[in-house]
Amino acid sequence: MNDPNSTPAFLNHDRPPVPDIVVPRGVLPFHLEEQPVRGRLVRLGALADALLGRHSQHPAILKLMGEALALTAALATALKYKGSFSLQAKGDGPVTMLLADCTDAGELRGTAKVDAEKLDALLAEHPQPSPKQLLGKGYLAFTCDQGPDMDRYQGIVAIEGDSLAEMTGAYFANSEQLKSQVWLACGRSLGGWRASALVIERVAADGGIGAALDSEAHDDAWRTAQALAGTITSAELLDDALTPDQLLHRLFHAEGLAPDLARALSYGCRCSRARLASVLESFGQDDLDHMAEAGAITMTCEFCAVDFRFDRAEVRGQAGRA
Repeated sequence: MNDPNSTPAFLNHDRPPVPDIVVPRGVLPFHLEEQPVRGRLVRLGALADALLGRHSQHPAILKLMGEALALTAALATALKYKGSFSLQAKGDGPVTMLLADCTDAGELRGTAKVDAEKLDALLAEHPQPSPKQLLGKGYLAFTCDQGPDMDRYQGIVAIEGDSLAEMTGAYFANSEQLKSQVWLACGRSLGGWRASALVIERVAADGGIGAALDSEAHDDAWRTAQALAGTITSAELLDDALTPDQLLHRLFHAEGLAPDLARALSYGCRCSRARLASVLESFGQDDLDHMAEAGAITMTCEFCAVDFRFDRAEVRGQAGRA
């Protein structure tokens, strides 16, 4: 096999050696028959370990990343779009930026940028910090990007609440006027990292669902669904031995549970040598010389943590910027 580094940067299109993992039933949508309630259960399984295990971050950071990945998958698969749906949080806490995105094909990736000094100071006071403590004050943004030929939709809300689930609830309450509730879990067991999300939404009365019910019955159905979903535990969400169908049956079997068509999720880093090479080619010669060490430039993908080595002599750059 040819060494990728022996091919000029601008010609090399090789993908890095990242896991080829697909979870066929990663997202299980469902609804309650004749009731104004629908939802999605996300179980990342071994995909969570593949995505989180490549990052050398503190477990508290990885837990937050795992919850963000599960949440993003749950929200993205509720939409009809071509492109990517992302969750991004920016704050003044130790986690300065949190990002997770999911393509319309179910390809997931995520990353976090951390201020090491702030994190050490926080952990000294709070060994198990909350998402609010990790993120601090800032904003949460949800973005649907369908490419340059389509308008990009973005909703932004201030970070409110102690957990990522509460922050998302505040977003829906303030921005979408959509009644919904979110439960998130992420943890590491003998099988590695696992992450899961349960989202339920109230369908509007004019949506044709529960047409035979009056407004009071609609309210009762929604409150019942919330109460039942609220009995779920993190252990149940993360239990590999408990299938998605079994978990939903446990929660909603008496409410006319109707599972819909499951959606697959997969490892979705989209980096390549060619893409990173195009970034390098945009720099001037002085900048490239500054980046080089021992005649080579190394770039690390922030999503999959793969190092790409480029021979400095083969990176042409912008001659006019010297």
